[in-house]
Amino acid sequence: MAALEYLESQRNAQPELAEWYNTLGDLYKRKLWHQLTLKLDQFVALAVFQAGDALIQLYHNFITEFETKINLLKLAHFSVIVSRQYSDKEAAIGYLEGVIEKLQAAKDIRVEEAILYVKMQIAACKLENGDQKECKTLLEDGKNTLDNLAEIDPSVYASYHWVSSQYHKSRQEFADFYKSSLLYLAYTSLESLSETFKLDLAFDLSLSALLGDNIYNFGELLAHPIIQSLIGTKAEWLYYILQTFNGGDLVRYQELIHAHRASLNAQPALVENEKKLLEKIRVLSLMEIIFSRPSEDRTIPLNLIEDRTKLSVEDVEYLLVKCLSAHLIKGIIDQVQGTVHVSWIQPRVLGVPQIKSLRDRLDNWLGKVHTALSSVEAETPDLVVL
Repeated sequence: MAALEYLESQRNAQPELAEWYNTLGDLYKRKLWHQLTLKLDQFVALAVFQAGDALIQLYHNFITEFETKINLLKLAHFSVIVSRQYSDKEAAIGYLEGVIEKLQAAKDIRVEEAILYVKMQIAACKLENGDQKECKTLLEDGKNTLDNLAEIDPSVYASYHWVSSQYHKSRQEFADFYKSSLLYLAYTSLESLSETFKLDLAFDLSLSALLGDNIYNFGELLAHPIIQSLIGTKAEWLYYILQTFNGGDLVRYQELIHAHRASLNAQPALVENEKKLLEKIRVLSLMEIIFSRPSEDRTIPLNLIEDRTKLSVEDVEYLLVKCLSAHLIKGIIDQVQGTVHVSWIQPRVLGVPQIKSLRDRLDNWLGKVHTALSSVEAETPDLVVL
């Protein structure tokens, strides 16, 4: 049996892994496919296999002997891991297309999700080769497949959203990258990601949140555990800038820009969009002014906004028009009175300081309700039934 002969040769070549090879051989001989799959999961994750072509050899000399007998999605997982050891992306694509042919021949009601998982890796290889058009086509087909499948494994969703995020990153489509990356994280366990990977993703997410069009809510990102990866690193300054944007604190933002000018200059996208960033934090400053006021006191003097945003009255009116047209707020500007009455503000994911502010306002409202109730009880004691 070729598979057992291969395991024997590897056991002799790598005596430190002899116990692993013995276990794999035993499970293979006993045809315990589920247990063998679980053991392989652990085996291919060993650090010793992360370089060279060891996994390619393992697949062609061992896994191919029983690949259609195991869970097909697990086969897809193994295949994608193996494909990453091909230095030539075209060779990796050819290998993955061969796996898809084997999957298509299998009779399994859930084969489509396994095929989709492999196709997303092909899309990733295409993107790495600079073929954005073919990657986009595969993503569009993948989206159609996802829409028509039921009970899809989270790993399949994760693979789709990850490749989608990398496609948008390659095109510098910041808002789309931001959305796709958050969706990827929704289907991925943080514990499965390396610290380096988390730091890189947290950094890219932060930049995309700052630079993405129509992204004015930073609470969701700040509340996600991945953002903590920035703390204690050279990129920590970016975490504080996100906090500053979330609170609409223009003064603090300018202080951070001055203190971390060298780090900012190392990011061309931030340098090129400084004017846009300044406009965005002014929008958030306006939203923070509105949010911090009680709902019955939403008629705001323009000179108050002028003071907080460091704009002229004319520019404040332009800022308000921008917010109204972007549907961030609803209201009416009264140029005669020099005020704006806001009837609605876009919901936000709140940070701890904003939640505390909301709690204080609720406490104040409860106090008013209690006062009103006491007044009614005092004036009409016969009508009040306890």
